[in-house]
Amino acid sequence: MSKALGRLHALLATLAVGVAIVHAISFPDCVDGPLKANAVCDVTKDAITRAKALIDLWTDDELAANIDSAAPGVPRLGLPAYAWEAEGLHGIATSPGVMFASSGNFSSATSFPQPILMGAAFDDPLIQKVASVISTEGRAFSNAGRAPLDYWTPNINPFRDPRWGRGQETPGEDPFHLSQYVYNLIVGLQGGVDPKPYFKVVADCKHFAAYDLENWEGNLRYGFNAIVSQQDLSEFYLPPFQSCARDAKVGSVMCSYNAVNGVPACANKFLLQDILRDHWGFSDDRWVVSDCPAVEVIYLGHNFTSGFVEAAAVALLAGTDIFCDLGITKDLPDALQQGLIKRTDLERAVIRQYASLIRLGYFDPPEVQPYRQLGPSEVNTLEAQQLAHTAAVEGMVLLKNDGVLPLSPHVRKLALIGPWGNATELMQGNYFGVAPFLISALQGAQQAGFDVEYVFGTNVTTQNDTSGFPAAIAAAKRADVVIFAGGLDETVESESLDRLNLTWPGNQLELVAELERVGKPLIIAQFGGGQLDDTTLKNSHAVNAIIWGGYPGQSGGAALFDILTGKAAPAGRLPITQYPAAYADQVPMTDMSLRPSATNPGRTYKWYTGTPVYEFGFGLHYTTFAFSWAAPRAAAASFGGPAKTYSIAELVSRGEHSAPFLDLALLDTFAVRVTNTGTVASDYVALLFVSGSFGPAPHPTKQLVSYTRVHGLAPQKSAVAELPVTLGAIARAEETGAKWVYPGTYTVALDTDGALKHTFTLTGNATKIATWPADPSA
Repeated sequence: MSKALGRLHALLATLAVGVAIVHAISFPDCVDGPLKANAVCDVTKDAITRAKALIDLWTDDELAANIDSAAPGVPRLGLPAYAWEAEGLHGIATSPGVMFASSGNFSSATSFPQPILMGAAFDDPLIQKVASVISTEGRAFSNAGRAPLDYWTPNINPFRDPRWGRGQETPGEDPFHLSQYVYNLIVGLQGGVDPKPYFKVVADCKHFAAYDLENWEGNLRYGFNAIVSQQDLSEFYLPPFQSCARDAKVGSVMCSYNAVNGVPACANKFLLQDILRDHWGFSDDRWVVSDCPAVEVIYLGHNFTSGFVEAAAVALLAGTDIFCDLGITKDLPDALQQGLIKRTDLERAVIRQYASLIRLGYFDPPEVQPYRQLGPSEVNTLEAQQLAHTAAVEGMVLLKNDGVLPLSPHVRKLALIGPWGNATELMQGNYFGVAPFLISALQGAQQAGFDVEYVFGTNVTTQNDTSGFPAAIAAAKRADVVIFAGGLDETVESESLDRLNLTWPGNQLELVAELERVGKPLIIAQFGGGQLDDTTLKNSHAVNAIIWGGYPGQSGGAALFDILTGKAAPAGRLPITQYPAAYADQVPMTDMSLRPSATNPGRTYKWYTGTPVYEFGFGLHYTTFAFSWAAPRAAAASFGGPAKTYSIAELVSRGEHSAPFLDLALLDTFAVRVTNTGTVASDYVALLFVSGSFGPAPHPTKQLVSYTRVHGLAPQKSAVAELPVTLGAIARAEETGAKWVYPGTYTVALDTDGALKHTFTLTGNATKIATWPADPSA
């Protein structure tokens, strides 16, 4: 036990300070090196064949050593070390495999908003462009020896509980939304769907699976057992991973710290083999990596094995191909000697790794690879900077406005107050790198031409110190308009830190109350990944506007003032529900169920039975819109409105011939004519929900089935938003996890307020459109 405690102490200490070891990347020499005659250097052969030819040359010890994420390579074969761990959540990030230069080229990379804010844009083409920039910059870093060829991103766990500390890393709470987001992100990162001849970079979808708890009331992620029904796995927790692995064909997946139904994720054959590889077709030129150190906690946290040797063995056998740990790969030779694993088990894992590297062009001549030509001129381009700015603008959500916004041209003197007022690095959230610049709200105000007086006022978590209040009040009295910039930060929500409540932390609202009494127009700029209960602010007549800005990245301050001044119009939508504070007392984070019960008011907008402060999809504009049904591009000339009846049998028959999977088959495309009836040019996000009493009870209030973003709609102009709806979007999962399309009456509604509705009927028999594997441990 003393050995285990020592490793646990080292583990926690390392996690607390971060890993500082960095390995520069170098490429094997297939021209003059020891491997030049090996088939791994033969570009005419397939990746698996080439990888097997390489691995056949390795000793058992070399195989075991290279299961580590800090892989030593095989020097005697001219195979260099390779650091697999690199982060790129919203830009190239500081991580063990990434080296930023101290100055000059490669000293920074574009820093986009956190995914929670980009998710609020509901703009999939934008996400694909952002991902393309990240992978371009990543390849440029790699070509300079400053990064590997793979990035452990994205985090696609749905934001189930509002207290989760890492919700900022995800696009939101809705699994359909996340599935579309991640598909476009992976296409942008990897350079296409299963691209040939080369991946641009290999992305990594994490954390597989049912991971959304850090440290809540003594429940640590390292030992948490998520009890999840197959229905909820199929319907909520895993659709984003299906989109990532099956449809976008991501190159890697990360297994998580937690256990699922009693089996640690990285030792879970049901997840890693039955679902991921057998059900979704995750092939052997793709790999699974553990979170750091999810293999060690199989023993340390979950007590699933009797020691580290057994933990290493069960992880490898379950399908974990790379261990990101503090040395547990050193236990693999003992596992081999004890007969817990075979050489072929080690070979399988390393073949997957190197088949992936082969598909990245690792062994091939650089002159035939366009991605190997990318250099420093591709990093921090003007186009990338503008895209980061656009992403921040598109994601910001206007929650309240009594007409004070956009600010009148007569407003010149601003009082900018609060802990976010001059925030810079904080705008990046977590998993960030060195940004080329960081425009704070203060700088944004100054660049917009305002005479601005900035006062810190109070910190995010300050409780009993009001010493900064008088200066803030004095500044407010001298101003035309007061802006309070506050909310959450990394001291309140972060990796390894969940919140205990949903209230505004510290004494921020006390300061806001003092500012209200000044009587000047008051705008709240609320930042952070999770939502706070804004009931007091929403109901106060002295608070004129609220805007939510997430973690907005390098151009956050400029984006904020573009919206406040009307240079840009707000059109973002909340990607998560803003619950009342009482919600935190009504259900524990450890309850993974979604549907309402005697001990659970229901989770996410689909199942919550209470009244949210602001609902999922909410967002105000500076203009007004009118809506009517329109003919889709593919509709007949005699279009008379959306269909009123569909035959399930006909839909399924057509889908079997037109789609790779039935859940991707089209039900119909609903087209909406959007007319800007106001005076301000604006984007508009069209959200289409479906509701009805079809399928197993209980029934969700509604569920998102399609969305798109209309750009730059001028006053009195119209555009048609096309909203394709698939069979999978309207399907329901039964208790076994299988998905069915059910007969019945369905109503589709545009936007959160149902501005436009249409009711139709599905006729025929309930039909299974997607099977689900049986969990042998159930």
